[in-house]
Amino acid sequence: MNDKQDTSCFVICIYNNGYEVSLEKRKLYEVLPDFDAAKHHQIRIIDESGEDYLYPQDYFIEIVLPQAVESALAEAA
Repeated sequence: MNDKQDTSCFVICIYNNGYEVSLEKRKLYEVLPDFDAAKHHQIRIIDESGEDYLYPQDYFIEIVLPQAVESALAEAA
């Protein structure tokens, strides 16, 4: 994952074992910066409850979106 996390970072969920209610496989999530969590191989995202929580970093794959897509997602928020 992006250690800096100073810009938008998006991930796709690839595992949800133990978090089936909170995470959907193949769903796009925006990562919220959390430097302490990154030190422990976790990332902070807003899950299906609408709240932000920490999850294991290896449950996700980071993706780079085209700038137009990132802008559209920011406007939709």
